[in-house]
Amino acid sequence: MLLVVDIGNTNVVMAMHDGNTWVANWRIYSDQKKTSDEYFVIVERMVSHGGFTPSDIDRSIISSVVPNLTRSFQKVIRTLSGKEPMMVTHDSAPSLKRESIPKELGCDLLANAVAAHDLYPDHLCMVLDFGTALTLTTVTEEGEVLGAAIAPGLVTAVNSLFHNTAQIPQVQLKLPERAIGRDSDASIRSGIMYGYAGLVKELVSRSEQELGKSAKVLATGGLSRTIAPLIGRIDHLEPLLTLEGLRIMADANH
Repeated sequence: MLLVVDIGNTNVVMAMHDGNTWVANWRIYSDQKKTSDEYFVIVERMVSHGGFTPSDIDRSIISSVVPNLTRSFQKVIRTLSGKEPMMVTHDSAPSLKRESIPKELGCDLLANAVAAHDLYPDHLCMVLDFGTALTLTTVTEEGEVLGAAIAPGLVTAVNSLFHNTAQIPQVQLKLPERAIGRDSDASIRSGIMYGYAGLVKELVSRSEQELGKSAKVLATGGLSRTIAPLIGRIDHLEPLLTLEGLRIMADANH
């Protein structure tokens, strides 16, 4: 089986693929204070609770945007499986034009571009990723990575309000009933959800205007399902899109 590890700023997402489908996935907090030994205990326990043994892992791939955790997880997976994990770099992406990939493009956005181009090889694609940051990554039908747009994520924006404003409560992000809220919860929910829906639609619209053509819009990330109905431009919703991109890279380099 293939073990995929996606290390993000807020969460580390891990998943097992049996060659046909995703058979398990787990999510833990990204904590740079934890040692590799602590992470080993956590990962080993999750794998065993999922009904797997370390010997089931014959391949692994790690994508990371948190340098301080990269080496820790490399050691964890090496110790757990007895095999060296594949580390994602810009050279790992099949079907994408290497020279077109921006130097600072994160491995997660690279994986999104790989998965989108694999799903829609004959279309211009834009991938929305609703994570710690809200990102929009654009890849052409020729496999050129044109670049990305980055904004604070929805939860990041709410947390900023909560921590920096005395009377603003922490709220659950769900679809608002109306644009004009009558209490703090409803007002924040409206401002964030409708505001970000408008932000996304404007980014997609402006990007399409710049390129002179329409795009297939894909969405992934924790809140993608929640906000999708307000956007109306999403052609493909896939919460595990980043993991799928990593799987494609692992298979291409196997």
